[in-house]
Amino acid sequence: MRYLLLIVLVVPALSGQAGPGELDRKAWVLKQTLGPASLAGGVFSAGLGTWRDRPVEYGTNWDGFGQRYGLRLTGVATQNVLEAGLGAALDEDPRYKKATGGFKARLASTLKQTVLVQREDGSYGPAFARYAAITGGNFVSNAWRPDSEATVNGALSRTGYGFLGRLAGNAFAEFGGELWKRIRKK
Repeated sequence: MRYLLLIVLVVPALSGQAGPGELDRKAWVLKQTLGPASLAGGVFSAGLGTWRDRPVEYGTNWDGFGQRYGLRLTGVATQNVLEAGLGAALDEDPRYKKATGGFKARLASTLKQTVLVQREDGSYGPAFARYAAITGGNFVSNAWRPDSEATVNGALSRTGYGFLGRLAGNAFAEFGGELWKRIRKK
């Protein structure tokens, strides 16, 4: 049943071509799932999980690292597809918009755009598709997670980390280019 719901919500949202300036949801899903920031986040997450030996079923070896990396990737992909599909139905644009102004204003923008999306009129409102995708995706992923993580508390904990991950991605989008330039100069 849950796969039918995913198909009903996502396939119409991801079909069709985006016009100039419009969100190409397929490209957004691919970038958010397989882009450099996401892949690097997966290495960090899988490394931390391997070091902490969580989930314990995978062990603290390279195979366990690979299993953790794959587990995170499937969860992130599920969330991104859900957010794109639901966002299309709710007319939400999940892309991060770079801010102007000083450091504080830009930092505030990274926080704001973690939980809000910009509407067509330029105002910001709750990111309902994101809330549902991160929360729902973590509960759906209980279906393929090891027993030690396939719990309500596990899904709620991963939901919190999902929003922290979105905040980190926003910060990377806002400040990553400048940081990279500074690193290259040295």
